[in-house]
Amino acid sequence: MLFDHIGLVVPDLASGERYCRDVLGLTRFSAAVLDPLQNVWVQFGYDEAGICYELVAPAGENSPVTQVLKTRRNVLNHLAYRVVSLVTSAERLRTQRHLPLGPSQPAVAFGGAHVQFFLSPLGHIVELIEEVA
Repeated sequence: MLFDHIGLVVPDLASGERYCRDVLGLTRFSAAVLDPLQNVWVQFGYDEAGICYELVAPAGENSPVTQVLKTRRNVLNHLAYRVVSLVTSAERLRTQRHLPLGPSQPAVAFGGAHVQFFLSPLGHIVELIEEVA
């Protein structure tokens, strides 16, 4: 697995970007992307060391991140990794007691590559992003 990004849930991309610029010193941001399958807006920001932060904002009331914002739990939401084979990596995580949070789905932000989320035994979320050949 190759580290890809840290996911932060934000109420909206504008306030998330402002916070990341003012507090974290991020200077470079991607365009905003709507992912209707995930029901979220996403935007990527980069710090001077090249660490990538994914800002995730709800695209509607039924968004999976709406509850995160209401409870203010899991706002630092996930660690994401690129993998060669989602099937193989997902199986490895399951044998290491990670629980899948749903099936893999294509993600607009990653050019249609499949992603899948898992709850780790430590309580944080791991996202796997399958490399597109």
